Amino acid sequence: MDLFDKCWAYTQAKEAQASGLYPYFIPLTDSEGTEVTVGDHRLIMIGSNNYLGLTTHPKVRQAAIEATQRYGTSCTGSRFLNGTLELHLELERRLAKFIGTEAALVFSTGYQTNVGTISALVGRGDFVITDKDDHASIVDGCRLAYGEMRRFRHNDLAHLERVLAGLPEDTGKLVVVDGVFSMGGDIAPLPEIVPLCHKYGARLMVDDAHSVGVLGGGRGTAAHFGVTDEVDLTMGTFSKSFASLGGFIAGAADVIHYVQHHARSLIFSASTPPSNAAAALAALEVMQEEPERIARVNQIGKRMQAGFRQLGFNVGTSATPIVPVIIGEDRDTFMAWRALYEAGVYSNPVISPAVPPGSALLRTSYMATHSDEHLDQVLAAFAQVGQALGLIQ
Repeated sequence: MDLFDKCWAYTQAKEAQASGLYPYFIPLTDSEGTEVTVGDHRLIMIGSNNYLGLTTHPKVRQAAIEATQRYGTSCTGSRFLNGTLELHLELERRLAKFIGTEAALVFSTGYQTNVGTISALVGRGDFVITDKDDHASIVDGCRLAYGEMRRFRHNDLAHLERVLAGLPEDTGKLVVVDGVFSMGGDIAPLPEIVPLCHKYGARLMVDDAHSVGVLGGGRGTAAHFGVTDEVDLTMGTFSKSFASLGGFIAGAADVIHYVQHHARSLIFSASTPPSNAAAALAALEVMQEEPERIARVNQIGKRMQAGFRQLGFNVGTSATPIVPVIIGEDRDTFMAWRALYEAGVYSNPVISPAVPPGSALLRTSYMATHSDEHLDQVLAAFAQVGQALGLIQ
């Protein structure tokens, strides 16, 4: 058997491309945040995680330019050796203060943050317990850890308790949940999860990739619920509200110090480039200086949830600016995506295994910089496409 046999046999994507229903790896010719261009085709972007619209903010852009002029384009080394700048340390200090923890540690990507943190902390004889809808980076971090992984049904507290109760008392336990779930836009019930962790001696890590900059005045899910002091570790990314690239883990100083010296994805990867670190730091400052952006993106989320429901679409239990439009079948979802694309709306089709079979959806997400006119056009396009394809009455 040839190792590449699987490659020759993989035709699904090519078949979708031939049918005109392939929605992935589309190259953008230009991007202004709320609108993008593909070739000569102009679209309203509702498929981005640029929640606060900061990728085009003058302060963020200028910070990236000035950092490149001062430090160059790369640190050409890992944080462990020559790749730590004072800029990284300043960002870590500011992040820790913002989140409300003793310390923070910056990684090169959000993916590496989860992979490195979980695999560093969960050793032989330990257990890591995850929500079944947790992000793939959490799953991969669990796979790389030497401990054992357990899963509980999405936001099912009774099932979580049964899982925790079934574990040995004298073992280390880490519960990891998304703060905001990236496909459904729903929020982890931290006020109920925290007492269970206390009861069974488990530590709690919250992936706030989609929460920082959106919930709790921008400080994330724990702040949203008023349980910041009860969450042991908070993870965040720079590729969403921070309009950059990178990630961080925040928590007690001794724990962060341990992760810093044991996370392989930190030690064996080049550090975040100066421009990205500076952009993230500037974005953090804008979050604090312009809180109206956070209020605006949440207002938009509520408006779009109500608007889609009024049209007859199913948006699940979304409570954030991530608003899934649940279609059901894969082909119907791809057809709706294509029709919306032709109508000038850029959304993201999501199928199994990212969501359960038969639950395919169009993931829509919004920015503080979307205008009311943009939102009206999006709802009008969904109404037209939904009726034409028989998805709504």
